[in-house]
Amino acid sequence: MTTTTRHDPLRYLGDELNGLRAQGLYRQLRILEDEQRAHTVFDGRSVVNLSSNNYLGLTTHPRLRERALEAVRQFGVGSGSVRTIAGTMALHMELERRLAEFKHTEAVVVFQSGFTANAGTVSSILTRDDVVVSDELNHASIIDGCRLSRAAIKVFPHKDVDAARRILRELPPGQRKLLITDGVFSMDGDLGPLPALCDLAEEFGCIMMVDDAHASGVFGQNGRGTVDHFAMHGRVDVQVGTLSKAIGALGGYVAGSRALIEYLYHRARPFLFSTSHPPAVAAACLAALDVLIEEPQLIDRLWDNTRFFKAGLADLGFDTGISESPITPVIVGDGTLAMRLSDRLFEHGVFAQGIAFPTVARDKARVRTIVTATHSRGDLQFALDAFKQVGTELGII
Repeated sequence: MTTTTRHDPLRYLGDELNGLRAQGLYRQLRILEDEQRAHTVFDGRSVVNLSSNNYLGLTTHPRLRERALEAVRQFGVGSGSVRTIAGTMALHMELERRLAEFKHTEAVVVFQSGFTANAGTVSSILTRDDVVVSDELNHASIIDGCRLSRAAIKVFPHKDVDAARRILRELPPGQRKLLITDGVFSMDGDLGPLPALCDLAEEFGCIMMVDDAHASGVFGQNGRGTVDHFAMHGRVDVQVGTLSKAIGALGGYVAGSRALIEYLYHRARPFLFSTSHPPAVAAACLAALDVLIEEPQLIDRLWDNTRFFKAGLADLGFDTGISESPITPVIVGDGTLAMRLSDRLFEHGVFAQGIAFPTVARDKARVRTIVTATHSRGDLQFALDAFKQVGTELGII
């Protein structure tokens, strides 16, 4: 029997990976080997974790653990269906009701992730006849949603409200327009200019949308987000939040009018074609809302740690950009240098992930740090000492 060697049609992917290795940009996944804590174990090494979105430490909060276990015992492990067939449980409806109450909106729909909340909403409410006016640094899920909608996409320079106004002036008055921004930008940690953009949306009759993923549980009263932080209630038509960062579990949600939410029930493809949240996840999210209301000291502690760590990095001479949040980038410019900084920090017991192109611009590579409410001052000082030593060795400071 004659055998032939089959041509590998995906061989080019190996060549691409070899190119990343040659540039020092190839990354292996770090493996968490203990519970999600501020000081934990990755790849067999005990490290201060500065790479987690677990802002308030809720992933291991006793109240969330217990509610999740109770839900498994009562309802089982999975939901068994999509929401529109047999997968809507009383827990899901209670979570959406509680989130709407928390966000001061008429209604909420919960999605399986923050990514699908953004992409599914934008692609559902727009058509090829519409236009999106979007900040150049908006999250990838917003960009993908815009592309899926087939609407025209107009991008304005980061936080440049005047540039956004010039774009809107050139559009036909009767055309449907979506003006969209991140509440907190995930790579630089700065806030979107929400008040000015709300003014602009009202001036030109735009749908106003905010992705508040990194603001949920962090900004505003009890963590209600940037809409609350800037007192913009009633002026933002579509609010996207996450359940997988400060909330400590998994998923995303969209808050807005009853008509918006019922329309997404009928037309948002991720909602229609993805199995609903397991009972344990929905129950844990409900417990997290209780914690946000009843334990506001967690947010206070998060901000105390944030101010301490930012000041320490600045005193050492690092470039931390324009951050206004617990996300603090250490910008070094060159991608290879950013990865070396990240790797050397890990060897010194600090996990701070390196980030380079295409996630950020080629000359804006950085190590991104995120402090949490559960970091001790000792953890943060240890990390600052490691940054000082490694930054000096690499000639960054």
